[in-house]
Amino acid sequence: MSDILKELDKISLRLSEESFLTNKGLSNEVGIHVFCYDPEDELTVRKHFDNLKDDASTTYRLIECDLYKIFLEICEEKHILKSIPNMEERKGKDYLIEQLQKVATPEAFVEKMKYEPHQTGDILLISGVGKVYPFMRSHKILDNIQHIFADIPVLMLYPGTFDGQDLGLFGKFLDGHYYRAFNLL
Repeated sequence: MSDILKELDKISLRLSEESFLTNKGLSNEVGIHVFCYDPEDELTVRKHFDNLKDDASTTYRLIECDLYKIFLEICEEKHILKSIPNMEERKGKDYLIEQLQKVATPEAFVEKMKYEPHQTGDILLISGVGKVYPFMRSHKILDNIQHIFADIPVLMLYPGTFDGQDLGLFGKFLDGHYYRAFNLL
């Protein structure tokens, strides 16, 4: 069995733990967890979590927020989605990123992620981190959701590494510093 399959086998048990679902044992920190994996395993991880979301026998409910889908929604609502390719062609990649980051702010993302009421057993699942890069950085999302999702665990699927302080996207880019999260496994 491959390493990623061994890791994925452990996840359902971890998500079912009462201490995980109630954010206990975290020294009063917000329950933000990161599941790191090799970017080559993206499709395997995605399929596994789709299966977990569909499994009615679990003691938890995964509420998925795909950052890339949220990004597209924001761009569509601002009526700029269709003009993005032209803007990049005319003004260049750096200009495009700068302009899109003004519209698709961390606050706009978080507003799309909000839902009420949070129920016991809910887990906010953040996916699409690699797909939305470089328009949104994962540490900015984590900084902005702490106070909104303090009562339920948050799990970010991360195609890269997290050493307890630094997020390394794709094993190539320093995505940002974030020290309030915990490795899931």
